Amino acid sequence: MKILFIGGTGNISSTLGRLLVERGHELHLLNRGKSRKHPLPKGVWLIEHDVHSGAPPEALRGARYDVVVDWIAFTTADIERDLGWFAGGGEAATVGQFIFISSASAYQKPPVHPVITESTPLVNPYWEYSRNKIACEERLMLAHRTAGFPITIVRPSHTYDTIVPVAVGKSDFTIIDRIRRGKPVVVHGEGTSLWTLTHAEDFARAFVGVCGNPRAIGHAFHITSDEWLTWDQILRLVGRAVGADPDIVHVPSAFIAKIDPDTGAGLIGDKSWCALFDNTKIKSFVPGWHAEIPFAEGIRRTVAWFDADRSRQTVDAASNARVDEILHAWQR
Repeated sequence: MKILFIGGTGNISSTLGRLLVERGHELHLLNRGKSRKHPLPKGVWLIEHDVHSGAPPEALRGARYDVVVDWIAFTTADIERDLGWFAGGGEAATVGQFIFISSASAYQKPPVHPVITESTPLVNPYWEYSRNKIACEERLMLAHRTAGFPITIVRPSHTYDTIVPVAVGKSDFTIIDRIRRGKPVVVHGEGTSLWTLTHAEDFARAFVGVCGNPRAIGHAFHITSDEWLTWDQILRLVGRAVGADPDIVHVPSAFIAKIDPDTGAGLIGDKSWCALFDNTKIKSFVPGWHAEIPFAEGIRRTVAWFDADRSRQTVDAASNARVDEILHAWQR
């Protein structure tokens, strides 16, 4: 298949891109060509262009893609741009399937049922990011119903590979360094809410089964593991991987939100609730798929990736200062 990623250099998309190339697909990336954690796989076509500049790049005019995946659409303005580029007629590019990367945070908050399925309502009064993703989904579904635009929606939950999944603090080497230096780390609430973490390799294997799948047109899917862990368990497994027992301090989510509204929105709008996913739908569309990498193994790989290259071991002083501010305020 000929596949275009809009974005394509992030935590999940880089892993998926490598898998697609390994399986013989022709992959094109449309981005500014600046932010990149991994070298591009051999044979990838790079279209350097700022997608927020307005006009489409010349390379898209009259082009035909089997699949287009937009990893960096966050508002309906982004979706209107995509519709103009890929469903606008004339010299617009044509696409056999357009996959929008939404978010599992769009599901109903507070939840009224402990298990989330694709039919769980989409409503999140706490987090603007999630409301924007919901609006994007609704606009695309309207384009599908009224004009036959071939959309598929994928809602990742907390997916990791080259990030350390934490709820408070920077999800990079900063938290590894903090634990190793014996600095306290914040866990929201009592650390007992259940959470689902998914390794990007597991996500990618399911996603490949959706790409170019005509049965998936018009459908929405979440793709997650079936492993449920408390936040305390998650941080202790991170500690085991970095070789130090974390000094966990429990702080209420509402208190964190008063001190750091940006972090608080992601907690109250997502991570403070239990997130348990029923993956029956994606398994029915991708027979034989299941998540294979438990978090204990996945986070060991993540830490090893950071430790293998000193250039990856950047500590974010501003993030540490925010965590310390929360801790000092809570102690007072």
